[in-house]
Amino acid sequence: MPNVDAKVAVIGAGSMGGAIASGLVSSGTCDPKAVLLCDPSEQRLEGFSTRFGMSTFRSNAEALAQGPDVTVLAVKPQVLPGVLESLADSVAGSLVISIAAGVTLSTLEAALPGARVIRTMPNLPVSVRSGAIAIAPGTAATADDVALAQTLFSALGSVAVMREDQLDVECAVASCAPAYFALMVDALTRAGILEGLGASEGRSLVESTMLGTARMLLESGEHPRAYMERVTSPGGTTAAALAELEPALVEGAYAAVSAALRRGDELAEAAK
Repeated sequence: MPNVDAKVAVIGAGSMGGAIASGLVSSGTCDPKAVLLCDPSEQRLEGFSTRFGMSTFRSNAEALAQGPDVTVLAVKPQVLPGVLESLADSVAGSLVISIAAGVTLSTLEAALPGARVIRTMPNLPVSVRSGAIAIAPGTAATADDVALAQTLFSALGSVAVMREDQLDVECAVASCAPAYFALMVDALTRAGILEGLGASEGRSLVESTMLGTARMLLESGEHPRAYMERVTSPGGTTAAALAELEPALVEGAYAAVSAALRRGDELAEAAK
């Protein structure tokens, strides 16, 4: 039996929308026929019906005519205003969850009068059900709405409820972090190549080490700094490497998060 007795419409079958829809089904959280995936691209929808058994639609109006309890807006911020305008009448009185970066609760609520709105920021590892998802409820969202959003997104990873201003920071830190980590893998791989390692061997070693480190930290609950100290011998090679890497990496992380926040503000202005 599914964990959630609710009909969920997902508007947008791109990387994130498709991952959310398929994760809800594959985790057993929702009945396949209770997940309504909508996208104008037939190519994007291909496979979701046959592989997961979910209902697919090319028309938003047709999907919403099925009476979903929750509508997840999984479209790009740049195209969201047009989508909001087309959906406003259909979602009045229901719960709407937006994953659009930079589009504020006030903007969403103004565009969807009568809807109960929640903003959420998932990152791409939701596609393997190991994502990080932040949730910020709007003014009309009830405690039951927040609990339902938590249940749905818990099927896709770790969920935290927070204020909207914190959610914007979470976006710059965790939602962007898969790209940061991938860049680190690529940088270490290229460093190994410069020193004589083969490209495929070097990348495989780095990826395996990243996965193992993540598992060790998750299983132990150890603070990352304590872990670093445990694997760093005084005067050793790791200590020498960290002396070079840490200043640049820390300053780069601060600058990256600040840049992401600035871009989020720009997207919010464009969506008004």
